[in-house]
Amino acid sequence: MTSFLVAALRSHRFGNTVKAGLALAVTPLLGGAAPLCNLHIDIDNLRSTKGLVQLCLTADQRHFPDCDDDPNARRLTVKASSGQAVFSNLPSGDYAIAIVHDENGNSRLDKFAGIPREGIGFSRNPKFTFGPPKFRKALFTASQSANHERIRVKYYL
Repeated sequence: MTSFLVAALRSHRFGNTVKAGLALAVTPLLGGAAPLCNLHIDIDNLRSTKGLVQLCLTADQRHFPDCDDDPNARRLTVKASSGQAVFSNLPSGDYAIAIVHDENGNSRLDKFAGIPREGIGFSRNPKFTFGPPKFRKALFTASQSANHERIRVKYYL
């Protein structure tokens, strides 16, 4: 870096040399940004059109499936009657989604003896019985070319 500064100071075109050097230094920072995409979610197997569907999208396995305390998580709430959701301007990358069909609109997953009374679902539709699936089972890649996920909601009671 020192030789660059010495050469720039000796040059008659000091301003152009510095501008070119700054452009070269900043280019990798700009090029590293992930392209944005719109992720379309189709929600299948809703047993009713009552209430809301709450979606939680995260790239951090420590905050899956509830997104609690994840500053980078994205949350969406849509009417159950729509059966669709869109995460707009999402940086391309690896994510997992958890869904709750909040039929009574109380903003929480109702349970009876630990068993969900409302529908739940996860990206990639992994099989699960006791508790949510592992993060890696729900993990998918969102990009400009892969921007659609179909999630099947499952009911236990």
